[in-house]
Amino acid sequence: MSQTSLPLLVTGAAGFIGSRFVVSCQARGIPVISVDRESHFADRTEHRGIAYGTIVDRGNLFEWLEREKPALRGIVHLGACANTMETDEAFFRKWNVEYSQKLWQLATRERLPLVYASSAATYGEGEQGYDDDESALGRLRPLNPYGRSKHAFDLWALEQERAGHAPPAWSGFKFFNVYGPGERHKNKMASVVLHAFDQIQAKGEVRLFRSHRAGIADGHQARDFVFVDDVVSVLEFALARPLRRGIFNLGSGQARTYLDLTRAVFRSLDKPEKITFVDTPIEIRDKYQYFTQARMARLRAEGYAPPFTALETGVEAYVHELLSRQ
Repeated sequence: MSQTSLPLLVTGAAGFIGSRFVVSCQARGIPVISVDRESHFADRTEHRGIAYGTIVDRGNLFEWLEREKPALRGIVHLGACANTMETDEAFFRKWNVEYSQKLWQLATRERLPLVYASSAATYGEGEQGYDDDESALGRLRPLNPYGRSKHAFDLWALEQERAGHAPPAWSGFKFFNVYGPGERHKNKMASVVLHAFDQIQAKGEVRLFRSHRAGIADGHQARDFVFVDDVVSVLEFALARPLRRGIFNLGSGQARTYLDLTRAVFRSLDKPEKITFVDTPIEIRDKYQYFTQARMARLRAEGYAPPFTALETGVEAYVHELLSRQ
């Protein structure tokens, strides 16, 4: 069987970014083996019509691989618990660290390229900046169990590489604030674009968190918002090149405020602007990032040239998609 006819193993395939990546594979004629909690493929109505190929429940994946022994072209590991409100460290260790380690070991043993999702949550408050210089990773201090789990795997991967146990090509990507079609199933963890859209449609206003930090005005908390199609484009690039190795930022490279984002949603809906500020919940207040901005120089140096989608352009495309579904 030729390499071009072999499937990609895609974890988190029924998720937000995973489902968009599977659609891109479908458009390019690349077969996939889709891994996720099996019920997600039926439950998530926003993803109906996607050709998922072979579906494997995430809990049975390694037994299935041992039994079926499929020939693969590579692994795209996007599956994880991304709930920043979850506090169960053991749960994160099982699904975000140990599961990822097994996939790394599989890719190493079978000599398969591996692309995986890390997170900007590894940067914590950003006191060390947002530079993806791997020599500085040990100084990062994530703010929550989710970020710590992603950071733990990044550090483990580098240790494995130093010990001579690595896939032939591998790349991890620190996703910043991804938004776009296909995220409604994330509920509270969905982007502020979706929450703003729903609030405007229901009540004509948007509620944003008040600033609790001196020198930062309400609504001027800033994030690096990156459109989901740009994320998929980078994943495609990493596999096609392939990127030889490394952990890279994946954002737009430009921080924008929540006011910028919310105003873009109002404009896209052609609705008058009405924004109310509410206190940031106590339980997340000390873990709240006030600024993120990806330094993208390393990925650009690897040859990724396409421009990232401007916030207003991405929001408008996303809002039109949401309106079409109504």
